Amino acid sequence: MKYLINNRNLFTAITLILMTIMLSPINAETYPKPGDFAKGAQSWADNCSRCHNMRDPKDLRDDQWITTVFHMRMRAGLTGQQTRDIITFLQQSNNKSSQTSEVQKVKIGKNSVSLGLSGKEIYSQTCIACHGANGEGMVPGAPNFPSKNSPLSKSDDELVKNITNGFQTPDSPMAMPAKGGNSALTTQDIKNVLSYIRDNFSQ
Repeated sequence: MKYLINNRNLFTAITLILMTIMLSPINAETYPKPGDFAKGAQSWADNCSRCHNMRDPKDLRDDQWITTVFHMRMRAGLTGQQTRDIITFLQQSNNKSSQTSEVQKVKIGKNSVSLGLSGKEIYSQTCIACHGANGEGMVPGAPNFPSKNSPLSKSDDELVKNITNGFQTPDSPMAMPAKGGNSALTTQDIKNVLSYIRDNFSQ
């Protein structure tokens, strides 16, 4: 009986400690280091989407996603790096798109130095996790490029703006973040990857 009481007291103490940690304000010292957006999208598709339809990232604030994902880490058997990558994917997807907010527009035209990568390389590093190797989409809401109602029916200017500023298709559960989550992309990089997408996935 004494053993059970001690165990109950220990359990209560641990629970209180964990609740205090979870409810504590997140500051720079406790905030998880940023992960990799593309790997996070892939980890979400591989580990989370089988149980969850893609929730709208705007359902939770960035700090709330941290608590939620770390809670799910144990159930899904995620590594620490996978957890950070998924948090980064959700938080960057949480950025409001140009359709739904007064987001600051990125000027279309000449800007910083290009990454010097081909459209194929950029697609493989930045786009493939959500859009898939065949362009048919890996996560709910990602368009099917080879389909009849593909976004590729739009003009290059419109698509470059959408990629640059982020875009949410009507009725899609999530928005594509600005520059696909890769802030290093320049306008020329975006034009290169768009050309690759058109060449490989247009009907």
